[in-house]
Amino acid sequence: MPALLATTALLLTAACSSGGGDGGSSGGSGGATSASPSRQAGEQAPPAMGSVKVVRTVATGLNTPWGLAALPGGGGLLVASRDRGTITRVDEKTGGKTELGKVSGVSPSGEGGLLGIALSPDYASDHMVYAYFTSASDNRIVRVLYDPKKPAGEQLGAPDTIFKGIPKGYIHNGGRIAFGPDGMLYAGTGESGDRGLAQDTKSLGGKILRLTPEGEPAPGNPFPDSPVYSYGHRNVQGLAWDPEQRLFASEFGQDTWDELNAIKPGADYGWPNAEGRSSDGRYQNPVAQWHTDDASPSGIAYAEGSVWMAGLKGQRLWRIPLKGTEASADPQAFLTGTYGRLRTVVSAGGDKLWLTTSNTDGRGAPKGGDDRILELEVG
Repeated sequence: MPALLATTALLLTAACSSGGGDGGSSGGSGGATSASPSRQAGEQAPPAMGSVKVVRTVATGLNTPWGLAALPGGGGLLVASRDRGTITRVDEKTGGKTELGKVSGVSPSGEGGLLGIALSPDYASDHMVYAYFTSASDNRIVRVLYDPKKPAGEQLGAPDTIFKGIPKGYIHNGGRIAFGPDGMLYAGTGESGDRGLAQDTKSLGGKILRLTPEGEPAPGNPFPDSPVYSYGHRNVQGLAWDPEQRLFASEFGQDTWDELNAIKPGADYGWPNAEGRSSDGRYQNPVAQWHTDDASPSGIAYAEGSVWMAGLKGQRLWRIPLKGTEASADPQAFLTGTYGRLRTVVSAGGDKLWLTTSNTDGRGAPKGGDDRILELEVG
């Protein structure tokens, strides 16, 4: 088993609104990580030590970027602005920006607003963009038609609401959406600050949901006629699959442990009864865990045998090498403090990643050019 990484404990008492990540972390000891070696046979573990090279800055001058989706064939990157409620196309070669339009109905406040976006599995034929956002009454998922032939600012159609009723709050709105290898739509939700919702399988808060592209509970879900896929989550903002179609999710802790979890249908991930590793067999233990000062994780992506996890309060990119659904070595940090808060990381194919910063979200310290998209080469 790899040794724990240990550093001096830093006792912080900063509240959710004073510089933490979107998990509402209120501090904790800094530096330690936890990861277990895999005992699954038949899979080659990646090297214990990896690498990150910043290839270039793709774009600058973005306002509260949150969701990111790559158009097929090098057609550009779609970026959602949390606070403005707009979607912008970024030319991935020149960095030029074109505002497609505003998603109507977005009501930004606190950690809420226009959050995750994802392209339809049939995007080549239907040109639909899915979006998760906070409205005046709830969090919901809509799909909008993107028509690049229309004038800039008018390229988004009216939202078609496919799913609503996800609890909203000033904090913990979740917001990540992604289509899985099975063609179903997965959504990470938060418990909106109401801890009890996470353990209530009839509530949509503090869950990972699995839906059809039309917004119905997906066939084969663990609870009959329910969109709930897993529960006991505090605030899920990262979803990614490995080549074996195994789902991983990042989760904000409160005072002690942030988590990377391997998701099993119908499983309970413990919140609020357990945070991080637990000896209680009712709850799933994380693949790896971090003190909240070191992570506050949002987006994740899979590349080169590892999950790559963006840290907000931690201001670093974490690499978690995997063998099966377990960590094969200690997590490794990159870009620590170099670009500030990191929000979203998306696979760009092979050993390339897109990474967005999040310094204009009210909790960062914006520098000239913030916020930005970076292109990374990882190994």
